[in-house]
Amino acid sequence: MKLAISGKGGVGKTTIAAALVKSFAETHQTVYAIDADPDACLAAAIGIPEEVASGLKPVVEMRDLIRTKTGDGAFYTLNPQVNDVLDDYSYQYKNIKFIRMGGIKKGGSECYCRENTFLNAVVSSLLLDSSEVVIMDMGAGIEHLSRGTARGVDLMLVVVEPSRNSINTAHLVKRLAADLGIRKVRIIGNKIRIAREKEYIENHFSPEEILGFIEFNNEIWEKAMEPNSDAAGELLASMREVREKILREAGDR
Repeated sequence: MKLAISGKGGVGKTTIAAALVKSFAETHQTVYAIDADPDACLAAAIGIPEEVASGLKPVVEMRDLIRTKTGDGAFYTLNPQVNDVLDDYSYQYKNIKFIRMGGIKKGGSECYCRENTFLNAVVSSLLLDSSEVVIMDMGAGIEHLSRGTARGVDLMLVVVEPSRNSINTAHLVKRLAADLGIRKVRIIGNKIRIAREKEYIENHFSPEEILGFIEFNNEIWEKAMEPNSDAAGELLASMREVREKILREAGDR
């Protein structure tokens, strides 16, 4: 099963993605955690020591590898074979295989066409059985969808907070996901403080689209990025319920 986590910047997307990675790691033999966000915060959020996380080289910076796999010159293959990359360039943390795809281009540099082709190939080449799952933390907003880097996932999970901009982004993600052939897009309402905020989100999506709501808690959101904190454990408990709903959605059991 392959999941992509999307949402407007600041909604708690990476915190939710990390909690889902940890939750699935409890029930699945192998979890591939792919950080496709240029901000690259997922590694530390799932518990990889910061001194290790800061030294992990993004796959998009492996220029020679990418050109070897995709071809050189004006033309490049759209279906490079990248299975060996998973073992050679992933970082093993417990039963989680972490891959950092991100990296920010400097102004005036060439486009991300090759790198996006490579990311698509990495995700598409993962032939999984029921004991494995892929979770991709996508960049904030919709740029990753306009580039097609989420193509090949089974379910797009959009994190929203009770704000007009967040809701509008979620609806745009739904439309672009449909263009990419992603049939299932589901919503997690985040940072819920009062009943009115929950109702606000419920009024903008159908009941079957919403997987759950996460209440706002200062302690949780201050400590969720710290590995093995008690507050992060409370968030993880909420994510277990979401995990079970995702498994039912994907028919993974």
